[in-house]
Amino acid sequence: MKTVLTVILVILIILVVLLGILAYFGRKAQKKQAEQKATMDAMAQTMSLYIIDKKRMKLSEANLPKIVTESTPKYLRWAKMPMVKVKAGSRVMTLLCDEPVFAQILPMQEVKATVSGIYITSAKRVRGPVPEPKTKKGFLSRFKKKG
Repeated sequence: MKTVLTVILVILIILVVLLGILAYFGRKAQKKQAEQKATMDAMAQTMSLYIIDKKRMKLSEANLPKIVTESTPKYLRWAKMPMVKVKAGSRVMTLLCDEPVFAQILPMQEVKATVSGIYITSAKRVRGPVPEPKTKKGFLSRFKKKG
């Protein structure tokens, strides 16, 4: 009986320590994210863009400047990210896009976008309504009766 009690006590102590460590690093990451968001908001510009193409691709395939690919973490270099090929004035460039914005914009349309560096944080269509993003239906929702 004593050994079972000590094992449970040791497991609880380990869990409490792990929870404390996670809380510490979570707060630290949250502060860092808030600082980065403030910096991005300070550098944001509103631009008129014509969307040529949009797709998910790796940073190495996107023809981004070399300094961008070098400064990204190693684990993100091979992840597929939402990229948008746009024409801003006379320049054609590839920009990274926020996930909700990527779902919202369509190719061959003109948008007013808030751009911070090479990152599109928000976009509004110049002409016409904004398309609703497509949501995937769950497995069980296919079998529910409509009506």
